[in-house]
Amino acid sequence: MKHIEIMDTTLRDGEQTNGVSFSPSEKLTIAQLLLLEVKVDRVEIASARVSEGELEAVKKITGWAAANGLIDRIEVLTFVDGDVSIQWMEEAGAKVMNLLTKGSLNHLKHQLRKSPEQHFEEVGNVLRLAAERGITSNVYLEDWSNGMRHSPDYVFQYLDFLVTQPVKRILLPDTLGVLIPDETFDYLNRIIQRYPGVHFDFHGHNDYDLGVANALEAVKAGVNGLHLTVNGMGERAGNAPLASVIAVLNDYVKTVKTSVQEKSLYTVSKLVETFSGFRVGPNKPIIGENVFTQTAGIHADGDKKNNLYFNDLLPERFGRKRKYALGKTSGKANIENNLAQLGIQLSDEDLKLVTQRIIELGDKKETVTQADLPYIIGDVLDNRALEENVRVENYVLTHSKSLKPSATVKLVMNNEVFEENAQGDGQYDAFMNALKKVYQKKKLTLPVLTDYAVRIPPGGKTDALCETIISWDLNGKEFKTRGLDSDQTVSAIKATQKMLNLI
Repeated sequence: MKHIEIMDTTLRDGEQTNGVSFSPSEKLTIAQLLLLEVKVDRVEIASARVSEGELEAVKKITGWAAANGLIDRIEVLTFVDGDVSIQWMEEAGAKVMNLLTKGSLNHLKHQLRKSPEQHFEEVGNVLRLAAERGITSNVYLEDWSNGMRHSPDYVFQYLDFLVTQPVKRILLPDTLGVLIPDETFDYLNRIIQRYPGVHFDFHGHNDYDLGVANALEAVKAGVNGLHLTVNGMGERAGNAPLASVIAVLNDYVKTVKTSVQEKSLYTVSKLVETFSGFRVGPNKPIIGENVFTQTAGIHADGDKKNNLYFNDLLPERFGRKRKYALGKTSGKANIENNLAQLGIQLSDEDLKLVTQRIIELGDKKETVTQADLPYIIGDVLDNRALEENVRVENYVLTHSKSLKPSATVKLVMNNEVFEENAQGDGQYDAFMNALKKVYQKKKLTLPVLTDYAVRIPPGGKTDALCETIISWDLNGKEFKTRGLDSDQTVSAIKATQKMLNLI
């Protein structure tokens, strides 16, 4: 099997994502994780001459890499500027440079305003200086894809020159992300056939969302390496994403292999997401939060029946687990799967009640998580066991600046209807004062509220539930009631209605 080198350029091209800047310590941490855990072959970590902070970051990484025998896997983007970039490389301790040159006649004429011969001479001088100073050179052909479209004679003229120079790898970028898969294969195949034995890398961008497809075609055409970024970070629409490309190669190209460890892809994704502040879409393949979550109940049911809705992208490959979403489309199978993961079993009747409650929450566009389930079960079963002789039929709660909160409450007690209004120190206090008026009319005594606690399910990932637990004292007898709702005051009112029925 042919080995495909994976060069990760998150720390150079990925840092060109709008608004992203890694600190030197963050760059070192990411580089270490990429090389030691993810096991990419090479990392491109910076552009020469950018800033003092960039120089400090490169020194940190090269110092660590040299001490661990990895210095030849650390690469820096350099420029055709005589020996200026080379001096910067020497100061930074880097040993491999990726020289940025012009891969299209359009860029050469309008940006540099030079002839091909002038450009080749300047490039040759830089390559010679680098070789004299013990620096390995790779060469980028910037805008190569447009060069192949509009000036292929220039591209081949330039490649004819480069293969005579001290160059280890030639890097072919789709700089503007304009290629379609057919073109990617055709252009690369023509080049690889013409220059057998030369190491070519493909560097794809994602402007048409074709980065992964183009990387796949590049491998089929015979390239030796791919440039990728964690989370698909990069300029504009970003670069071809590391996780997706690796999964596609592993599953669909049986003649090649990479050194990348799939189980580490999610870990590095979350680390880069944290350091960059660049959030990954929940539906991003492989690494998005939702991609291994079944939402439809029919899918969960099929998973129980011979894994009917599984494909080769098993979450365990990437250090993840399959989840079953809870909401209005969940169905009984989704809920059963979640309960099984919690070690909870319910009767068919109880399961039906819990399912109905989750569907009701889903209809309100509330987010329900697995951690909510014990709370929902407790509330549903609690309500089922309680006979409702007293019902809070309706209420209006008001809150205004510099005015006391008030509540109007409509209560049904043994089919008798009462309505009262009261003020209080808060909305719930006003609600209780209105209740007291009703009970005073009936010459009944309400328990004393002794404790009031509010909590949400652990993890804080829910917007569906808030549980209020109220402790009561009635003539020396203590008891607790619970209420569950997305609104804290409403959950307290529900806990209070349970108390009214208990007494």
